[in-house]
Amino acid sequence: MSDPNVSLVHVVHKPTIVASDKPPLLVLLHGVGSNENDLIGLAPFLDGRFLIVSLRAPLTIQRGAYGWYELNWTATGITHDEESAKIGRQAAEKAIDELISTYDADPKRVYLMGFSQGAIISLGLILSKPEKFAGAVIMSGRLLPTFVVDAAQLTRLAGFPILVVHGTLDNVLPIQSGREIKEFLSSTPADLTYREYEMGHTVSQESLREINTWLSVKSFD
Repeated sequence: MSDPNVSLVHVVHKPTIVASDKPPLLVLLHGVGSNENDLIGLAPFLDGRFLIVSLRAPLTIQRGAYGWYELNWTATGITHDEESAKIGRQAAEKAIDELISTYDADPKRVYLMGFSQGAIISLGLILSKPEKFAGAVIMSGRLLPTFVVDAAQLTRLAGFPILVVHGTLDNVLPIQSGREIKEFLSSTPADLTYREYEMGHTVSQESLREINTWLSVKSFD
């Protein structure tokens, strides 16, 4: 399911528990080389009151594989194209605005849930426009220097709910990446929850239970 009024291809999981008011929107952003059908598989295990939408990243890597921004392979390893990342962030922001209007979601309760490169973009979104979101789940990501804002802008994160989850056995974005996010966000007034799990570059059943509990508490309690 993908509405043409939204600039990015997407799939929708409608609320299974319908309230009288507009539903909160949970936007899923997948990792590089994946697509919109990946994270939507988590939807049945999340709070049924959410309208859940999984976006497809704008860059085509190959058939069925997409990315939010370009990666460069060098002799010293993979580098992240930070200018391309800004464009990816803008594409995600535009699509999210369109989702709110198209699906009549509550604009004051928009949550992000990103994995890997999708987590990087999610972190960039909340650092640049925290007022547009109600909270974010950052799974197995990292912080790009291009997304870091100055101290004055960081005050806008006061009380902003963020859950950071990372695997100690992650061989794609090592645990140090998660710990660097923790160190950075701990210096801000955000409402940070940080969790490490004995897992690789994935979402485990244990971490998913933590994520669902956190989302339910922050969204509905």
